[in-house]
Amino acid sequence: MNDIADADAPEEVVWQGKFITTRRRGRWEYVGRARGIHAAVILAVDDEDHVILVDQYRVPLGRRCVELPAGLVGDHDHNQGEDAALAGARELEEETGYRPGRMEVLGEFFSSPGMVSESFTLLRAHDLVKVSDGGGVESEDIVVHRVPLREITDAVERWREEGYAIDVKILTLLGPALLC
Repeated sequence: MNDIADADAPEEVVWQGKFITTRRRGRWEYVGRARGIHAAVILAVDDEDHVILVDQYRVPLGRRCVELPAGLVGDHDHNQGEDAALAGARELEEETGYRPGRMEVLGEFFSSPGMVSESFTLLRAHDLVKVSDGGGVESEDIVVHRVPLREITDAVERWREEGYAIDVKILTLLGPALLC
């Protein structure tokens, strides 16, 4: 049996929690977000060419992870069907303390398509205004980083040496340096 044949196999829900669903289709087992939830990921660069990043403890990794700010879209009953740009603006302000003047949709991307069906909308935040310290909501322990873009490669190397995990979406910032 090949992967194309698996595409026509019936999909079975193996387990479903509040946020995650485990599925099986043919030989494939994978996970995805439950109830149509997806993510908004924000690329926020201020007018002084500093990128706004966050780090927080991630249970699946067992350590803190440096990431682009992000949050779930439609994860509560009161915001089902929410626009990704609105969710992204809300999450950016909650996590980092920066309010965007405008959000630009850069497209839909898939995190790890071999095992996760989850997608995220990548957004570019423009016209940032610092309105608070950020840090997330009460249940979160988010640390905000404001890093000059020209120093991002060194910052990532330093974080790795300090034991931080680095989220794959940080590649959006490292791309040109990786090709040289």
